[in-house]
This record gives sequence, structure tokens and C-alpha cells, in this order.
Amino acid sequence: MRRRIVVHGQVHGVGFRFTCARRAGEAHLGGWVRNLPDGTVEAVFEGAPREVESLTAWCDIGPPLAQVKRVEVFDETPAGEESFSIR
Repeated sequence: MRRRIVVHGQVHGVGFRFTCARRAGEAHLGGWVRNLPDGTVEAVFEGAPREVESLTAWCDIGPPLAQVKRVEVFDETPAGEESFSIR
């Protein structure tokens, strides 16, 4: 399963990418996470459906200092990503 997420709110400078990457690694997910110039965070999670769903749900909350306002979710065709990175 592959899912792309765009997180809106106060999500830059709060450890969102670092925490997301750590959680994705612990869940053995592939993909990446990055800050976008408009103040959002974009992430792609690829792997077992249960783990992708779990990390998608975490994005609704984020790390303790984040203030998530809205999360956009897009299902995509798996691309075979096996490792996770911060871009």
C-alpha cells in the first residue's frame, strides 16, 4: 500500500519530519517526508496496510509541538520503496 499525505498547520520547526521518519523506520515503511515552501509537510508511506494506516492516523496529531489543522490523504500505486528518508 502507498499513501501520500499533506499536513497543514504549524508543522515546520516542531520535529515533524524527524519524528515521522523515526516512526516510519520503526514500522519498516518505505517512502519519504519533506517540508514544502507553503508551510505544509508532505510524506509518502509505503508498506503493509496496517502500518501505513497507523502512520496516517499519527499525522492527524503529529509530535507534541505540532498544531495540525488539516491532513490531505491520497492513495497511490506502490512504487517499491523500501527505505524511508527525510528530504
